[in-house]
Amino acid sequence: MRRTERLFQIIQILRSRRRPVTGKELAEELEISLRTLYRDMAELTAGRVPVRGEAGTGYVLEDGYDMPPLMLTPDELEAAVLGAAWVAKNGDPALAVGARDLIGKLTSAIPPELRPVLIEPAVRPIVLKSAPPEIFDLATLREAVRAHRKISIDYTNRAGETSSRVIWPFLIGYMEHVRLIAAWCELKQDFRNFCTESITKFEVLDETYPDRTADLMARWAKVQNIVLT
Repeated sequence: MRRTERLFQIIQILRSRRRPVTGKELAEELEISLRTLYRDMAELTAGRVPVRGEAGTGYVLEDGYDMPPLMLTPDELEAAVLGAAWVAKNGDPALAVGARDLIGKLTSAIPPELRPVLIEPAVRPIVLKSAPPEIFDLATLREAVRAHRKISIDYTNRAGETSSRVIWPFLIGYMEHVRLIAAWCELKQDFRNFCTESITKFEVLDETYPDRTADLMARWAKVQNIVLT
């Protein structure tokens, strides 16, 4: 890893942690010596990056600091390309447009020497089968999730039985063959996962649900035995 990339990586680590990070932890994560780390920290301080070292505690990055936009490494760019390409093939139309626009903005904003990473990517998703279309706009569903709105649906299960339900959607899972809505179901008074292709009627209600999205997601993950990342 080049030194410039390593300096940005130090900032990223400090930004992502909610507690001070010791020099030993930083050195181990970056796979460098403590001596090299101390030189890097001195260079960051000389460059007016607001890193504060607390004796016996570790390093912290002061609130309010942000790096110049798009100072990205090749690995970070490839991660963005792979994710955007997957969304362009598997997301709903609005998300697909957003993914293509993202790549366009990155291409025009990054340094010329990094543009081949985007123009001729070494990583691409391979999609063998796309998810079936829905009868409703998934962009509307995503807006409802962000606004904590309840949704009224008619849902047909695998046995062909249709039921009317009011649900509290808090997560949309995009997979290659199917898209799922994770929600609290008022009818069952429990968490349920709904395939979007099996929804035959869809209406966003004016009523919002009381629970925080993070709380619902944590409880759902525990029931499903899923580790959230």
